[in-house]
Amino acid sequence: MTEKKFDYYIKGEKGKWEVIIGLEVHAQVSSKSKLFSSSPTKFGAEPNTQVSLVDSAFPGMLPVINQFCIEQSVKTGLGLKAKINLNSVFDRKNYFYADLPQGYQISQYKNPIVGEGEILLDMPYGTKKVGIERLHLEQDAGKSIHDMDPDSTFVDLNRSGVALMEIVSKPDLRSPDEVNAYIKKLRSIMRYLGTCDGNMQEGSLRADVNVSVRKVGEKKFGTRCEIKNVNSIRFMQMAIEYEARRQVELLENNQQIDQETRLYDTKKNITRSMRSKEDAHDYRYFPDPDLLPLNLKQSLVDKLKKELPELPDEKKERFIKEHNLSAYEANILVSEKEVSDYYEEVIKGCDKKLATNWITGDLFAVLNKKNISISQSPISAKNLSALIKMITSGKISGKIAKDVFEKMQENNKDPQQIVEKEGLTQQSDPKELEKIISEVLSKNQDKLTQYKSGKVKLFGYFVGEVMKVSKGKANPQLVNEILKTKLK
Repeated sequence: MTEKKFDYYIKGEKGKWEVIIGLEVHAQVSSKSKLFSSSPTKFGAEPNTQVSLVDSAFPGMLPVINQFCIEQSVKTGLGLKAKINLNSVFDRKNYFYADLPQGYQISQYKNPIVGEGEILLDMPYGTKKVGIERLHLEQDAGKSIHDMDPDSTFVDLNRSGVALMEIVSKPDLRSPDEVNAYIKKLRSIMRYLGTCDGNMQEGSLRADVNVSVRKVGEKKFGTRCEIKNVNSIRFMQMAIEYEARRQVELLENNQQIDQETRLYDTKKNITRSMRSKEDAHDYRYFPDPDLLPLNLKQSLVDKLKKELPELPDEKKERFIKEHNLSAYEANILVSEKEVSDYYEEVIKGCDKKLATNWITGDLFAVLNKKNISISQSPISAKNLSALIKMITSGKISGKIAKDVFEKMQENNKDPQQIVEKEGLTQQSDPKELEKIISEVLSKNQDKLTQYKSGKVKLFGYFVGEVMKVSKGKANPQLVNEILKTKLK
């Protein structure tokens, strides 16, 4: 099969345009407490019930750094094959919103905790390397609520101070599909590491999307616009499509692109101007006087590196080598840690190829239909493995297995019990099968005559009739062997 070629360009009236995309992903650190306070971070709590004096910026309250959040950031950096900076600094980023009680955000600017790294994407046209510019730690702001009262805005400070990792990519992405692959791969890595749950619906993962365009063949980047706080991969893709076409239309009409921050309107599928893009110095960054520079020991980094789990890329290579999977199959099975764990549990003592087919086919179809993850699967790995063993041992046929699989979804029923209770064991007694085959042939003399006159395709018809009579229990392999002998 020929590999697809990259072919995502915006076709304007004056030629083809290339889309340049960079992402600033805000990933919430998986931690029970906030970055600079002991307040809890549980999602869905009543407004303003997870707020300390530090989070609400009471005078005299000093931040105390959460060591666990530091370690989580280092682990993420190691998972991105990035440089860990042993010396980093927390800065104050000054701006004024109602949901930012301090009047500044504690973040990192010139000296982040993690430097350059990379992510590898498996695209239809080959492996795509996307550079990571940096990862820095920062605290989240609160939440302004505008839809509770037509004349008032309410503020919930539960998220104030929640630890975020801002992961900034280099402008290496060139299409909405690459953005889709990048976000999924990044989320997968963090889930393997246990550093972020990646739940976009709960706000644990969102992104600012930077978009610019240039004529195909040009080297210089165009003026970029930032689309703020997009919390869905599909919306990211749609926003990029719209924004790229908007910029192409402006440029082809000899108008300039204003560097600005824009919002994506999900209902109208448009981006609209929010504010002019301010440069970094407009935030008046300066080192936070309440926090000492963060100095890590190399021994801590080495310890965390040693404790890293097997990550998706390494697991993919192992699956291909050990389990004889295709690159495509391996990609699917390592996409989520829960999926790979489930697969490795299923294949203990059973046919690996069959297991792959059942998981990626039948099981995934059930999960998609029910809109649930594999961790919520109605069929346990142990029971699916037992079902596959019964197929390979000849106890049940593949057709019967499909019926058993359906029944297993009710309260994770044991396939062995279903087969025994309903008498579904495969018929493999040659004498019994001969009786059924003789009966079928005698009832279909006209078809038998046609077969013997050269219509050999009728063989499949006879097999089907035997399976009908046996209610799908006949061993197909034996049926074929006996039929071939009978029809000579």
